[in-house]
Amino acid sequence: MADQSAEGMLSPFLRRQRISAVRPFLQGRVLDIGCGSGALAAYVDKANYVGIDPDPVSIATARNSFPGHTFIQRLTLEGDTFDTVVALAVIEHVPDPVVFLTGLKANLLCVPSARIVCTTPHPTMDWIHWIGSRIGLFSRSANEEHEDLLNRRSLVEAGRKAGLRETNYRRFLGGANQVIAFKHDGDNRKAA
Repeated sequence: MADQSAEGMLSPFLRRQRISAVRPFLQGRVLDIGCGSGALAAYVDKANYVGIDPDPVSIATARNSFPGHTFIQRLTLEGDTFDTVVALAVIEHVPDPVVFLTGLKANLLCVPSARIVCTTPHPTMDWIHWIGSRIGLFSRSANEEHEDLLNRRSLVEAGRKAGLRETNYRRFLGGANQVIAFKHDGDNRKAA
C-alpha cells in the first residue's frame, strides 16, 4: 500500500495536523511507526530518528526526501529502544490495539520521560471520514482498511492492558481526530 497521506485532496493537510498534534511530545530518539513518506522526519534530527513502514514505495520516497535519516522497510523493529514512539493514524488499522501497544512498548525506553504517542480518527466522526473518502477528500484505501475506531475510553483501556498509562489526551480538527500519549505504568516499569 502506498503512502495513504498523499491520497485525497485533504490528506496532506490532515498529515500536517497530526504532526502538529504530536510535535510537543517529540524528544530524544524517535521511532516513527508507519512513517509513510517520512514527513515527521522534518522535525527530528537525523541522528535521533528511525522510521519504519512496510511499503517499499513509501520508504523509497522517505529516503529520497530525507537522505540523512534512517528508514527501514518492515512492520516492527526489535531490539532497539527510543524516548518517543510515534504512530500517526496507525492504531485504527491494526486488528488488536493491545497487541499493537504492547509491541510499541517493547521499543520504549524504561525511563519516566519516555512516551508512546498515537493519533487516530475519533469514532463519532467516522461518517465524515467515510463520505470524504468516497468523494476523494481523504484516502479511500485508508478508510477501507480501518479495523476499528477507538474512543478515549477504548484507547486508555488498551493502554492499561498493555501496561501503559495515559499521560495526555486531546481531540483536534474539530474533534474529528485525537492524540493520546502513554508512558510505562509505574507498577510495571523496570529500571533503565
